[in-house]
Amino acid sequence: MKKILYIAGEALPFASSGGLGDVIGSLPAALKAESDDDIRVILPLYSAVPEKFREKFEFIGSKDISLSWRKQYCGIFRYVYQGVTFYFLDNEFYFKRASLYGEFDDGERFAFFCRAALEILPDIDFFPDILHAHDWHAALSVIYLKRCYAEYDARYENTKAIFTIHNIQYQGIYDFAILGDVFGLMPSDREIVEYNGCINLLKGAIVCADRVTTVSPTYAKEILSPKFSHGLDNVLNMFSFKLSGILNGIDRDYYNPAKDKEIFANFSWKNPEGKAICKSGLQKMLGLPEREDVPMIAVISRLVSHKGFDLLMLAGDDILREDVQLVVLGMGDKSYEEYFTKLSDRYPDKCKTLITYNRDLSKRIYSAADIFLMPSKSEPCGLAQMICSRYGTVPIIHETGGLYDSIKDIGCENGGNGFTFAAYSAYEMLNSVRRACAFFKSDREGFKELSKKVMRVDFSWKQSALSYIELYNQLY
Repeated sequence: MKKILYIAGEALPFASSGGLGDVIGSLPAALKAESDDDIRVILPLYSAVPEKFREKFEFIGSKDISLSWRKQYCGIFRYVYQGVTFYFLDNEFYFKRASLYGEFDDGERFAFFCRAALEILPDIDFFPDILHAHDWHAALSVIYLKRCYAEYDARYENTKAIFTIHNIQYQGIYDFAILGDVFGLMPSDREIVEYNGCINLLKGAIVCADRVTTVSPTYAKEILSPKFSHGLDNVLNMFSFKLSGILNGIDRDYYNPAKDKEIFANFSWKNPEGKAICKSGLQKMLGLPEREDVPMIAVISRLVSHKGFDLLMLAGDDILREDVQLVVLGMGDKSYEEYFTKLSDRYPDKCKTLITYNRDLSKRIYSAADIFLMPSKSEPCGLAQMICSRYGTVPIIHETGGLYDSIKDIGCENGGNGFTFAAYSAYEMLNSVRRACAFFKSDREGFKELSKKVMRVDFSWKQSALSYIELYNQLY
């Protein structure tokens, strides 16, 4: 039995801002189901953590954490969820904030979190065989382990480190003036974290980790090129022997149209009738014409350029000149928010834009739509294409990253589970939209069969968990 410790900045259902939270909320339990390993998770205790969980937390104790010249309080709470032990690190100065990330002192906040995650191991009597850190917020835990603990404390020296890159765009880049003052690193650590004249925490974790993973096999290959690496391709190619990709999964219990209480009607691939009720219910709620014969296209995403919204801005009017309905849910760059709001104003009977993010509303849209459009310029893994499939909504994707690994075009030799386009262009995307809509209109029964087919695709965590177990076994 191995001891495995996850260190991450978020996890469902406690506090989450996106896909990382889905992964940390689901993967440890999936690993637990496939092995007898002792799997534990350390998270910050954000103010966003709901009271219904807090009231069940067990207080383990507290200690002062040294971070350079600072000494900060750290409370330690324990909670068992889905058979996995979670530890929450409490410090209101750092974590009682309106948002999880995006604060002016994020570097100091997560340096404290990473230092505290290692400092509390004697208090919880858990020295892991494998420390598995996720994204730049946890990068310093790998750096501290290898540079500050393993060399000087025998209890840490046998711990192997795995670092997972969920999105290479976010790297934890800071001025060297805070190397010692904030991060508590020595001048001798400069070469580990230096990249392009700055501190780059992601780079430091890549150098220090025993293995580096990404959240899909294709993304692991893509980030070796300048087009996708956001400047780190030289480092990644140097350490490519450490690199591999494992495709994420989704929580099939949380995303389950047969039992979901948030949608208008329940359904499954064996009994799909409820999906039509979901569609008419959403149309009524949004003030769209209640038509079963019109293809409803959904977009649920952060409204930012790398999600493909530059293509949608070019093709939006062309799409809505067709006999379709378009529902857009998301928040992001003001230019995209304004564009889609104005698009709804121009096509009030065809398009509805919802500038918000609400998980319950997103599930209603997933369950109601016929087609899901995901034209990302780059996508480390993507979960939306898996979630929409779970709800019988046929995805259209750009062939990149995890989208390419999970969705194949229906025109491929063995038949696919969606519509794809290879070139990143508005024309190619529009062509795929038109193909999907034409199929919907010309062969209603065939499209319903495709909907049932995509619902049956196994995007659970089981295969991913087995792949991680194999990786852990390689290290230990």
